[in-house]
Amino acid sequence: MSLADHPASESSGNLPNLPPPGAEAALHAALVESRQRWRELVSLSADLAFETDAQGRFAFVSPETALGWSASLLVGQPSTLLLADSAGLTGFDPFHPTTRTRGRRAWLKRPDGSAACLIFSTAPILDAQGQIIGARGVAQDITEQDVHEARLAASLRRSQLVEHILACMRQEVQATRMMRAALGALVTAIGAEGCVVIDLLGDGVSAAHLHQVNTPPPAVLHTAMTLLESNPEQVGDAMANDGRWTLVCPAQASGTQAAALALWRPLGSRPWDQDDRMLAGSVNSIIRVILQHEAMQRDITEQARTDSLTGLLNRRAFLDEMTRRIDRLTREGQPGTVLYVDLDGFKQLNDQRGHDVGDEALCLVADLLRDTVRPSDLVARLGGDEFAIWMDGADDLTAAERAEHLTIATPRLLRELATGLPITLGMSIGIATRWPSAREGMEEILQRADQAMYQAKRAGRGQWRAWRAEAA
Repeated sequence: MSLADHPASESSGNLPNLPPPGAEAALHAALVESRQRWRELVSLSADLAFETDAQGRFAFVSPETALGWSASLLVGQPSTLLLADSAGLTGFDPFHPTTRTRGRRAWLKRPDGSAACLIFSTAPILDAQGQIIGARGVAQDITEQDVHEARLAASLRRSQLVEHILACMRQEVQATRMMRAALGALVTAIGAEGCVVIDLLGDGVSAAHLHQVNTPPPAVLHTAMTLLESNPEQVGDAMANDGRWTLVCPAQASGTQAAALALWRPLGSRPWDQDDRMLAGSVNSIIRVILQHEAMQRDITEQARTDSLTGLLNRRAFLDEMTRRIDRLTREGQPGTVLYVDLDGFKQLNDQRGHDVGDEALCLVADLLRDTVRPSDLVARLGGDEFAIWMDGADDLTAAERAEHLTIATPRLLRELATGLPITLGMSIGIATRWPSAREGMEEILQRADQAMYQAKRAGRGQWRAWRAEAA
């Protein structure tokens, strides 16, 4: 749009409407030519050049098409027409400057409603009394550059957070402490009130919390589970009923463990944006690694505590757990009883039929012991063909009932393995009860049970004996 096409623009430049004669005409022509060159230079170097009048209306716009707008349509229109809804966030209106400014950003609106980010150099137009009667300025469209810089900044932020979490993790050995460091860093970086790692399998009835930073409100958990049920493989967010914005990320650690990360913001906080979702997703990959590491540590711990053949507790784990049980029962004033079990005829079976058959016999006995006692009782393979059972709160009479059942059931269970051999497979059992008033330690109880077991052996095998002082 040419400035000469608009009388208002010519008058704002203080040029007379009619060419004067002689020297004044030459001066006028020079000024017009100079202004035309200025307009061409602006059109080449700026994506938007403008002048506004005292009412904030466009008096001049260049180039002919600016940001998709026709310059001829904009002239005479209020400058607010171009301001995007988000322009107020910057606190800068480029069409109403009060001082000269350079390098200020503002968002303008294109005809299709999309926003464009421009960097402005502007100045107010003053009258002879120094009053502002308009403004002029030029601007470059930096939308793509701004978006690119924002993406780079977000990527850098994610990288810095990941590096920070990894640095915290390197200082820890236990997976639980690694997880605490990772979640704490995430909550701080993302502006969350708290977060929780949910085991979606749980106990088969409800989800369990594996790790958390702050206790999740019920409304947040309900929203998180709803999001996961609707789309279990995608990051999602929604406002909970209590007004907290909730974000969930699936974090399946392995084929057998389904988990998810849930975060929530404080009341009155802004919603989650794309940068938040990408940031949580980046950390979520670390969460999965920690969960896998945690599962491996559990497996290693379990292997260290269990007998590799039967899956029962090994001797060390049994003694450790038995010691803890004794301390608790002493405080509660309750008894506890140990059954010391030794297989009869096992050595001959092993020698005659081989170790594979011997191992089968041990596994069958282990299953029998597990099925005979309560889930809360301890069952262990102490080594070779020796087993032990610890029963919380049971006296020797209760233990004797279990022992009687075992001495009857074992020969039946193992009969086929010994077919054709001149042996009878069974078990000899010694029973020792620890009463809280005795203040007896674990070693003394086991020794008494072992002595009672040898009493059963001497009495003919395949039977049980409860320890008695007079028989020791």
